[in-house]
Amino acid sequence: MNSAIITTESSKDLKLLLELAKKINITTKLLSKEDEEELGLIKAIKSGRSHEYVDTDKFLNKIAK
Repeated sequence: MNSAIITTESSKDLKLLLELAKKINITTKLLSKEDEEELGLIKAIKSGRSHEYVDTDKFLNKIAK
């Protein structure tokens, strides 16, 4: 299975794309604002990962200054 996320400011264009998808037998799902936010958080977390150990105490002391 392959997936795509398409964003547009135009509800008219979105409706057209959804109609086309239905016509060519492609399953669609509209995302809620909560779904969009979760995807954004997932992307931010993945891009921020360094896979390095971070000493919590040192980190908290550093940001407390």
